[in-house]
Amino acid sequence: MLDIDKIRKDFPILNRKVNGKPLVYFDNAATSQTPQQVIDVIVDYYSNYNANIHRGVHALSQEATDKYEAARLTIQNHFNAKHAYEIIYTSGTTESINLVAHGFAALLNKSDEVIVSALEHHSNIVPWQMLCEKTGATLKVIPMNQEGELDMVVYAQLLSNKTKLVFVNHISNALGTINPIESIIKQAHNVGAAVLIDGAQACPHVKPDVQALNVDFYVTSAHKMCGPTGVGMLYGKQEWLEKLPPYQGGGEMIDQVSFEKTTYAGLPHKFEAGTPNICGGIAFGAAIDYMNTVGFETIANYENELLKYGTEKLLEIDGLKIYGTAKNKTSVISFNLDGIHPYDVGTLLDKMGIAVRTGHHCAQPIMDYFKIPGTIRASFAFYNTKQEIDALVEGIKKAKMMLS
Repeated sequence: MLDIDKIRKDFPILNRKVNGKPLVYFDNAATSQTPQQVIDVIVDYYSNYNANIHRGVHALSQEATDKYEAARLTIQNHFNAKHAYEIIYTSGTTESINLVAHGFAALLNKSDEVIVSALEHHSNIVPWQMLCEKTGATLKVIPMNQEGELDMVVYAQLLSNKTKLVFVNHISNALGTINPIESIIKQAHNVGAAVLIDGAQACPHVKPDVQALNVDFYVTSAHKMCGPTGVGMLYGKQEWLEKLPPYQGGGEMIDQVSFEKTTYAGLPHKFEAGTPNICGGIAFGAAIDYMNTVGFETIANYENELLKYGTEKLLEIDGLKIYGTAKNKTSVISFNLDGIHPYDVGTLLDKMGIAVRTGHHCAQPIMDYFKIPGTIRASFAFYNTKQEIDALVEGIKKAKMMLS
């Protein structure tokens, strides 16, 4: 059982007020909050051993290097990567995806095809469009249905020996749909295609095992997992990372440099040019430790309870429609009130201290499918409560009365 009172004490921001009201934070799909245990790690770095890593012989540099690489091992163990050097530090999910797209620009040609899904965040659409523009490859899309689920029959039909890459999110940020990535990966491998899974929305809720999934690339961001912004990771199978050319040139990613020729360092440094977000990487490891202390099974069970409770309470409101009703989904509820713009509802909820996200959530094709300008999105985390959901319901009722 989750000790919710104890958990909430770990998050100092939950004590603050917004517009004179207690903060109700339901924008966790955009970014999660940070526990004091992780904040303390950040303060400790800048207070006690702030130094550049990998290059210095002095004590501070060695200490920072050790903690940074220890965090890489924490990330490796969490995702069950075979090797620590298969974990590449990046600035987040977006950079991780762009790194892979940049690399495949050297490997694709005009006869090749790549597949994305209709449920993707813009950061898992635009880089592949740019890749196709560079290479002449064709982009194909797995369609979705009214419940917000992918059409797996059409997916099977799209696959062929021309398919080289498949890109799908593990969980939809806009609808909360949990995609059948095991089947998606297996079918793609059957035709010789590589697979990248965008795990940004999944990693706060589940604990992916990249070896069990047999996935080629898996990407995520720390700030979705109680960590800091500006840091994330790319997992890639060793054989793929060795095939891809470096994403950026600079310090750290080199072996030997001369004006005649430069040779590159081995993994993971080949993809980690320049001074990294050292503190962020260390704090990422601390955030993973924190979430594992809470327990992902405990987190999933509690968040599913919040999802069930929130769905039932919200559907009691006349004129409220939920978008994304997949049988397998996580604690995200996207909805609208009939005849009322989502932005107006979100603005009024903010006046009541309730933080939700409004708009297309960087998933405009989903909104186009439903023929709506956007939704109001309430996304729950393990530090939220049913009492906060009750406050949301009352807030929506007030907003509806004011705007009708």
